[in-house]
Amino acid sequence: MQQGFKDEVPLGYAQSGAVDAGVAISSLTFGSAATAGIPIGTWLLLIQPQTQAIRWRDDGVAPTATVGYPLAVGAELRYTGQGQQNLKVISQVAGAIVNVLAFG
Repeated sequence: MQQGFKDEVPLGYAQSGAVDAGVAISSLTFGSAATAGIPIGTWLLLIQPQTQAIRWRDDGVAPTATVGYPLAVGAELRYTGQGQQNLKVISQVAGAIVNVLAFG
């Protein structure tokens, strides 16, 4: 194995319902977990909007349909930031669903 290389271990998949009112990624249930929450040891989240574009923020402030970093349908956010617990998403137009993969 290459020195310094970190193998990505899948820790779970989550899909939101409609994120019209805004959703914290930490409120989703990953894989077969009994409770909601980002899996322990997660260092990478892959986030992809389905059906409608979203906006996201990780600074503790809730995004709105017009404020936050935009992410188009089918685009992928590779989130490795320290703000996983603060990461929130919202639909730009009603009906967005978010698919999330966690890796450790």
